[in-house]
Amino acid sequence: MSQSGLVHVYTGNGKGKTTAAFGLALRTWGHGGQACLVQFMKCGEEYGEVKAVKRLPGIVLRQFGRPGFVIKGKHSQEDVELARQALAFSAEALTSGKYDLVVMDEVCVALDFGLLEVSEVIKAVDSRSEKTEVVLTGINAPKELIEKADLVTEMRMIKHPYESGIIAREMIEY
Repeated sequence: MSQSGLVHVYTGNGKGKTTAAFGLALRTWGHGGQACLVQFMKCGEEYGEVKAVKRLPGIVLRQFGRPGFVIKGKHSQEDVELARQALAFSAEALTSGKYDLVVMDEVCVALDFGLLEVSEVIKAVDSRSEKTEVVLTGINAPKELIEKADLVTEMRMIKHPYESGIIAREMIEY
């Protein structure tokens, strides 16, 4: 069996894509591996998972986003530039040979919003070091990434507390 790094896609409208990716980074770290988490369109230290991984040597976390939400169709040039910076950082991490796992969190959203081209992301993924595993997360993963992936998981929302008016809760949603 090949020990080369595989490509994962975690997509869908359900909760848990980022959490699953961070969990895989934690598993990698637990086995003595090195992980790099690149967050597209996100910034902020208030998230519990961000607070946790910043305490763990062997896990690098970089965020490329501005405060607030980016609305599809209403993004700024700054959003495009930040997505490009995230992709460049991801490509460097993927080719460096330093990481056993690289997570490109919310890259599918950046693609869906038109901040990046699918061909650019596939080029970065294809250039990865032989043993580097890569995870791409976000809603609306394009078919080209799904076809490229070795593992695709779709999180599907069936029921969510937001529908009942329950707001995001510390330790659970952030």
